[in-house]
Amino acid sequence: MGAKWIETLTGSLEQKKQFKRDKARIEALPEPYATAAKAIQRYLTYYGGVTDGDTLLTMFGDSADLWERAAADGTPVRAIVGDDPVEFAETFAQAYTGKQWIDKERARLTKAIDDVERTERR
Repeated sequence: MGAKWIETLTGSLEQKKQFKRDKARIEALPEPYATAAKAIQRYLTYYGGVTDGDTLLTMFGDSADLWERAAADGTPVRAIVGDDPVEFAETFAQAYTGKQWIDKERARLTKAIDDVERTERR
């Protein structure tokens, strides 16, 4: 019963374990892949704004897979991210749909304008 209560407050413990495993995979990468992967994942955390734990885990797991494969193949970092690493990261994030932080604000803005419109009609 205690674990269910804690998960209600903090989220899935299994998701946290998976996140730590994926983070450890990134930490274990040789340089320069570890530095590049950490930078991309940091950007994804801020840019992606994904609030759905399953989607976020899939995105981070796929990112770890990508960087592990690149390291194993010796693929240059620039060959992966291209000339614009921001564009690469944003395109990567767009492949993962899920509820985002901004969705709440979009709904709040729409409601506010709808409320204003109803008030104006009176």
